[in-house]
Amino acid sequence: MNPRRAKTPRPRNGYGTHAAAAVVVANMIGTGVFTSLGFQLLDLRSTFPLLLLWVVGGAAAFCGAVSYAELGAAIPRSGGEHAFLSRIYHPAVGLVSGWISATIGFAAPAALAAITFGTYLSSVLPSLSPAWLGAGLVVALAGVHATTYRNSSLFQRSFTTAKVVLILAFCASAVVLADPSQPVSLLPAAGDGALVFSGSFAVSLIYVSYAYTGWNAATYLTGEVSDPQRTLPRVLAGGTLLVTVLYVGLNYAFLRAAPMEAMEGRIEVGYVAATHAFGPAGAAIMGVTLAVLLVSTVSAMVMAGPRVLQVIGEDHPFLRRLSRTNRDGIPAAAIMAQAGLTLVFIVTASFETILVFAGFTLGLNSLLAVAGVFVLRVREPDAERPYRAWGFPFTPLAYLAVTLWTLLHIAVARPAEALTAIPLIGGGLVLHAIATRGRRAELG
Repeated sequence: MNPRRAKTPRPRNGYGTHAAAAVVVANMIGTGVFTSLGFQLLDLRSTFPLLLLWVVGGAAAFCGAVSYAELGAAIPRSGGEHAFLSRIYHPAVGLVSGWISATIGFAAPAALAAITFGTYLSSVLPSLSPAWLGAGLVVALAGVHATTYRNSSLFQRSFTTAKVVLILAFCASAVVLADPSQPVSLLPAAGDGALVFSGSFAVSLIYVSYAYTGWNAATYLTGEVSDPQRTLPRVLAGGTLLVTVLYVGLNYAFLRAAPMEAMEGRIEVGYVAATHAFGPAGAAIMGVTLAVLLVSTVSAMVMAGPRVLQVIGEDHPFLRRLSRTNRDGIPAAAIMAQAGLTLVFIVTASFETILVFAGFTLGLNSLLAVAGVFVLRVREPDAERPYRAWGFPFTPLAYLAVTLWTLLHIAVARPAEALTAIPLIGGGLVLHAIATRGRRAELG
């Protein structure tokens, strides 16, 4: 089957605008914002650069979102980068990208979010294992999303709405009740300019970029979203702007509530901030609340990620089992395969290694996709484009510049994590070679 022409069959049911927006918001608001500050404080100890990180990351994500919206409207097929890059560059590039999306784009982040869920919950109930709690959550959510669109959509919309409300309540409460409150400057202090242009800022930005990962989540469900050519631009851009506001507010609240040294190097910074703002009893309640917030994140990844595997199965006969759907049109086989891969990450890898490695590899993936906006305009100038990227060419160029700058600094500062992208890409190329051989054998 030619990826340029193939389309994921639109199911009888599907996801509405609210559900698609919930997937974007929930994919973004997850592990990163509740854990990144602790790692950033190892190198940056000034509040202005720390908050600026989230503004820069949000601006870059918005530029990427409007670029992906153009691609999603022009190529209205589920699968995200796999669908885009197969058409723009070559099926081999698309398969490698899909392989990265399925493994690092969803399985690894879902594992991180599940581990963080378990970490927050076990901070209140120390006898429980974070890994086992996270694994149990993944299994339960796979069961929900493998049933019907109604169940899947209702679950995602409910938990994401609750997440936004609880975050707003947490920010307001932490700022008001913190005693003593910590000084947080919204203006640059002496030396902040040098910090902003330093390698430490660039490395910290990879954590922020990872936290914003998910702004493109709706493109993985394109074939199952109602009126995608109109829905995607609104969902991607609107969801990204909302999350940027929430991220800046959350980090302001964290910095206002707790001393920097108390959060430095800690994963559960939300729990630490809550301890200082509300006391031990209030922190226990917030620990459970923050764990609940992460349910929608894991849910969104378990929901969206398998669509990549489904489309790969449609395009490559030797993986056709992944494209099988249930009576409601849900790719149940792909959901179970994705859940299994997530469980492997939960039990085999450390938290920070997954985070930096995933952020770097996904940056490469999105870099190629956003560059594809220019390639597609040159190669197919007369193709139907129901939506054109707002601010073109400056918005995609801004995204490419920020992403490339961050990736180069990561390659220098954390070469081990950067180099692990090579075997992953190699694994995708091996899959493509097997797929090509299988297709030739099928054709005789």
